[in-house]
Amino acid sequence: MIDLRRLHVLRAVAHYGTVTAAARALHFTTSAASQQIRQLARDLGVDLLEPQGRGVRLTPAAESLLAHADAIQARWEQAELDLRAEHAPAGPLRVSGFPVAVSVLLAPMAVRLHERHPRLSVRIQEAGVPGSFDLLFEGETDLAVVEATPHNPPLSDARFDQQPLLDDPFDLVVPEDHPLAGRERVDLADAAHEEWIAPVADSPCRPHVLSACGEAGFSPDIVHHALDWNVTAHLVASRLGVALIPRLAQLTGHLPITRVRCTGNPHRKLLTCTRRGARERPAVAAALRELRALAPKAVA
Repeated sequence: MIDLRRLHVLRAVAHYGTVTAAARALHFTTSAASQQIRQLARDLGVDLLEPQGRGVRLTPAAESLLAHADAIQARWEQAELDLRAEHAPAGPLRVSGFPVAVSVLLAPMAVRLHERHPRLSVRIQEAGVPGSFDLLFEGETDLAVVEATPHNPPLSDARFDQQPLLDDPFDLVVPEDHPLAGRERVDLADAAHEEWIAPVADSPCRPHVLSACGEAGFSPDIVHHALDWNVTAHLVASRLGVALIPRLAQLTGHLPITRVRCTGNPHRKLLTCTRRGARERPAVAAALRELRALAPKAVA
């Protein structure tokens, strides 16, 4: 009989990449996590981890076992769905997302759900993209709104159900008296010789900005970097450069800046993500309906 607690430790190692990181997430010591995996290997009579440099990697037997473990997790989600299928949304619903998603999508979603389903209690947690996937894996959140990035788990990952929510266009943001400010739409090539303000190096949006400029035929002269979109907007207002900012980002209202829509529609994709099998749970399904209703208006 497989000990499901030990199996969960192995799943954590696969998710976080190392025994140490898995142990930290599970609030174990590294030695305790290692002992759980060794005991699971002895129970099954197979090797589950093998040395790779200074670390370890999963053996083919471990990969096979994890495929079954992910299927078991999805069946548990389906079992809970079957038990709740005839009930109205109720109880706690835990959702997470990056800052703009929380402000523009998850907060109004929570208000609508409270009005329509008084027995449903929405609990919001701000989290970046990797953090939201970790929360889903750990069972600490039920639904996440994330950006699509090359570093996300693949869509084929059996643990997660990732579905498109909306395309969030980037607008060129310039000082209000800038020569490009009066245009209805602008070709980014017209801003090729400007100084630029870009997201910091590890921002999920930085590759989108660089790609959009590259497709317009130039590499931007980036002189300033910012993490928060309102910081970027203040730098633009101070005439320190121009920037591409997602339309979802709500900027300080009094700033002397102008958003100009871009030809070619550069954008980022937002996804909703749940654990596999959880999307049809009444509370999650209700939240998804509200998000789909809010999304088009948010980027209009």
